Formats: sequence, C-alpha cells, structure tokens
Amino acid sequence: MDPCSFVRIIVGNLAVRFPSPSSSSSEPSVSGTHTSTASAPNCYCKIKFKNFPRQIVSVPVIFRTESEPETTRSSTVAACFSLSKAQIEASLKKPKSSVLTIETYSRDGEGVTGASCGLASASQKLLGRFEVSLDLKAAETMTCLAHNGWVALGSKKGGKSRTKYGSDPELHVCIRVEPDPRFVFQFDGEPECSPQVFQVQGNTKQAVFTCKFGARNSGSGDRNLLHSSSMMSETRSSCISSMKSEKEQPSKERKGWSVTVHDLSGSPVAMASMVTPFVPSPGSNRVTRSSPGAWLILRPDGCTWKPWGRLEAWREAGYSDALGYRFELFQDGIATEVSASSSVSLKNGGSFVIDVTGGTSTEGSTPTTTSPQGSLDLGSGSSASSRPGSGSGSDFGYLLPQHPAQSRGFVMSASVEGVGRQSKPEVEVGVTHVTCTEDAAAHVALAAAVDLSLDACRLFSQKLRKELRQESQLGVV
Repeated sequence: MDPCSFVRIIVGNLAVRFPSPSSSSSEPSVSGTHTSTASAPNCYCKIKFKNFPRQIVSVPVIFRTESEPETTRSSTVAACFSLSKAQIEASLKKPKSSVLTIETYSRDGEGVTGASCGLASASQKLLGRFEVSLDLKAAETMTCLAHNGWVALGSKKGGKSRTKYGSDPELHVCIRVEPDPRFVFQFDGEPECSPQVFQVQGNTKQAVFTCKFGARNSGSGDRNLLHSSSMMSETRSSCISSMKSEKEQPSKERKGWSVTVHDLSGSPVAMASMVTPFVPSPGSNRVTRSSPGAWLILRPDGCTWKPWGRLEAWREAGYSDALGYRFELFQDGIATEVSASSSVSLKNGGSFVIDVTGGTSTEGSTPTTTSPQGSLDLGSGSSASSRPGSGSGSDFGYLLPQHPAQSRGFVMSASVEGVGRQSKPEVEVGVTHVTCTEDAAAHVALAAAVDLSLDACRLFSQKLRKELRQESQLGVV
C-alpha cells in the first residue's frame, strides 16, 4: 500500500535584530526596552500552532549596523510540527486553525528557564507577535515557503509598522511547510501476546507482519544471536542446562524476552532481543539509569542476525514515574551517535520519537526526543528529490536509499500506552527510511521493545501479567 499523507511545518533561521545603539539610546522601542552594546537582552520565542504544545527556543540577538549584512541569522531548526491527513482535513474546515504564531520575548539574566514554565515576570517583556497562515493542502504534494525574512515585531497584524521604520526590533524567521509521507503500522494486540501487525492507509488495513513473543532462560543465548550460523532457537539441552543454573543461583530479574517479526510467508525479518536483564539496583526495587536493561534490534543477514540498533531503558529517579531511554543506531556493526534519548510516562504512555530535524523544548511536558540539531536550507523552496525504487521486490520500496546527509528529518515514532493499559503500538516510519521489508520490520521490532520496556521497568514489588512471567522457581519476576 501507499504511504499515508503527512505534512511537516519547520520553523528556523531565527534571530532578533534591535536598532543600533546610537538610535536606540534616545528612543526606546515599542516594548519600552532600551538596548546597548554593553547589555544586550536575552531573547526567546514561543512558537504555537493549533493544539500542539508551545515550543520554546532561545534566539540570538544582533544590532542593526551599516556593516551588518541582511542575511545574518541562525542556521538551526527551532521548531517542528507534524500533521496527519486527518489533522490537515480538520484544519481546512477552520482556516484559523492553520495559523502559526511566534511570540518574541526579551528578558534580563541568562537563559530561558523562567520561560519554560510559561510564567511572565517583570524582567520578561513581549517584543511582538508574528502570525502567518499556512497552506496545508498544497503542502501535501509540494514544499511551500510561507515566510523567509525580517518582520517588524512592533507591527500590527498584517505587517504594517505602528511606528517609523527602524525604531522597532525585528525578527528573522523562515517557515517552510513540506510533504512528509510515512508508512503507518498498527499492532492488533500487545507485543507479549504475539499479535499481527497491519499497515494502515486511511480506513484500509492490510496484514503485513506477525510477531512471536518468547522468553529465553539462557544467559548466553543472546550472545549467540550475533555469532550463530543458524537462526534457530537454543536446543532443548541448553534450555535444561540454563534452568539448572538458574535454580542454583536464583535472582530477581526480568530477562530473556524477545519479539521476532515475521513476514506473511513466515520468514523472520527482524527481532528485538533483551540482551541485558532488567534488574533492580542494590537496595531498591527499580531499574536505574546507572544499570539499565538493554535490547538489541536485529536484522537477518544470510543465516545470521546482524545488529541494527540498541535500546537501553530504565526507570527515572524520584517521583517522575517515567521510563528513560536511549537508542543507538548501528552502522557496519558499530554503534553510532545517539539517535534518541528522552523519557515516556509509565502511567500515561507517550511517544518514542527519532527525529533528526532539530532539538526543541516543549512547554509543560518532557520532550519526546533530543537529537542533534539539524542545519537545513530552510530558505529553499524545493523539496528533497525522490526516486522510485523496487525495495528488493517488497511492497515498501518507495524510495531508494539517500546519502546520509540527505537523510534528515523525521525517522520514526511509536506511540505506546501506560502500564496496566491495553497497548497496541502504532508506528510511523518516514518513507525515506524504508526501502525493503526488513527496514519496516526493524522499526516495528523497536516499537515492540519500547512497549515491553514499560513492563520490564515496573517496580519489582509489582506482579507482571502472566504472558511475561517465567517459572517462579527460576527466581524471575
């Protein structure tokens, strides 16, 4: 099936420009803030779109001088919003819902810590508000440049300045709206119940994978996954030996879980395997950051398994009641830089997200991803080129692989429910990251590992559901 239509709004190239010190010394700006070279104010922006949480970012400050080029600006992405087809259609019914708002503030002191809480103080002043309407419908098929340049912050709606030119601070911003098609997959049950996985396109669902949950008792079985010449599970004798060993040294741990993803022909195409047990730290009943549990996400490579990624998970300290995680992607068998590192609420669930567009801070909630800030040519009105590919004969061959430098943007997200709730993870994967069945299956396996990590990080004073419990005599809970 074809991918689902998504649209991504990217805001970047932010900078605030004040009048030169000579002009501002005798005449204050609209906000009443005087500027000088000795004490430049700290500025930040609150970026708001529809019902999405406000995103907050600090903004560099410059002064208007004769020697300063007009193109001076920041080069990083400040905020990003993604809309599904349903959200796009809903916005078309209410034109006001397609308006992006940027509020710019100045504050004394360092950083934007106070702004992160959404609290105003005497030292914080609103410099101005900039609004722009977005054509979301057109952006489904082509990249649209909604704005690129300077705007007077003391202006009225529509951009007309209330005072003479040059007396107001200005904001430089680039706003781009572009198509961001994604493959969407839906588990029809909880990963530990060995569910089917459907590809979703609108109201249409098509089964594409089946999952098989298992629990190995062999501590060496995980290492064998990487070196064995066969993808068969451990023999009966090794399982019996493992059971004896565990009986001799009982321990309180959750280990050996795995989810194997099969295509419709029954061939294994990906696996999530728990390679480091989830054990409580000494003197507590929780998995801590200093000793996290870990999963390997594996892909078949001939008759062996090859590591694709590694997920570490733990229970955050204090009363946050959150699952902390860290994901590393492998390249040629070596872990690369961290692709995602954040947390998900154990009670309410949330989204595991890998997005290399840029880093932002979301007001009132924990960011779902922290990734290297991207540097994109936001001023360009052209989208990344795409080439049709066969994907090794699979139904997911939408695009051929791109050069790593072109593989920026949204990678994947997996939504999971909180502990105690029935969780049927939904997985979204950017089309540029899916060239064959194994690509899609690896992301599905990663989503299963994230979901199961919520259970693995439950307090050890709590009992797991029967599908996750192993024999009591093994001392595993």
